[in-house]
Amino acid sequence: MLLPLEHHELTVSELCAILQLPQSTVSRHLKTLADDGWVVSRRDGTSRFYAMAVDELDLGARQLWPVIRDQVGGASGAGQDARRLQSVLQRRREKSRAFFSSAAGQWDRLRLQLFGGRTHLMALLSLVDDRLIVGDLGCGTGQMSEALAPHVARVIAIDGSADMLRAARARLEGSSNVEVREGALEALPIEDGLLDAVLVSLVLHHQPEPGRVLAEAARVLRPGGRILVVDMLPHDRTEYQQQMGHVWLGFSEDTTRRYLTAAGVSAVRLQALPADPDAEGPALFVATGRKA
Repeated sequence: MLLPLEHHELTVSELCAILQLPQSTVSRHLKTLADDGWVVSRRDGTSRFYAMAVDELDLGARQLWPVIRDQVGGASGAGQDARRLQSVLQRRREKSRAFFSSAAGQWDRLRLQLFGGRTHLMALLSLVDDRLIVGDLGCGTGQMSEALAPHVARVIAIDGSADMLRAARARLEGSSNVEVREGALEALPIEDGLLDAVLVSLVLHHQPEPGRVLAEAARVLRPGGRILVVDMLPHDRTEYQQQMGHVWLGFSEDTTRRYLTAAGVSAVRLQALPADPDAEGPALFVATGRKA
């Protein structure tokens, strides 16, 4: 019984199939082994899995087990058990494959239902270099800074609105590596070349001089530092100018590329972001590049 349990977690029914023993016998032997510290178990849903307590054996048991394994492992019955073990493991794999074969067409919906729509994006943030100093320019209420803070060394959040900054400070109160500063985006209160990356998210359409804002963003970047811009593609929602103070009705790819190139940003890449079917606003784009 210990031979298959040394390297695999198995249920009572799986052990019965491997050893060709009745359930009562397997359960009785498992209890004896567990009482003597040879076997541990854990519950997973309605199943209980058993495994050999390799790392928890006392010194005598650790010395005894290799002798027993060598003697028992060479028996013909052990070889039969090993083949049946592989069949049991294969059935597990087939069960998993059968689920995904039947669920492939519904997998995105199922994952959304079980885990929400942002889980994969939040998980990807863990790939961010944890040594980075990042500037969140036009931070607003601090949503982006809050998402970045656990994954980087430091965030400097800048905004020119006192009301926005109050909301950001309240939101970021528990983030010790975020510094919130008041300042104009055309004259950032940050020294030259301090930042490894800057984020300019849904900000440029409010700025009278977008090119100047991006030039300032490049100034505070170290050579080779990254810039990320998120904003709206061109649209015809003229009411936004009266209702929300928008200065620009979005930016074309050529315009954005021209602004970034003039600011000293190279290797510029732009792409439209997937539209959220529940969103009511214009389509968005993301642009990235490096300070030359």
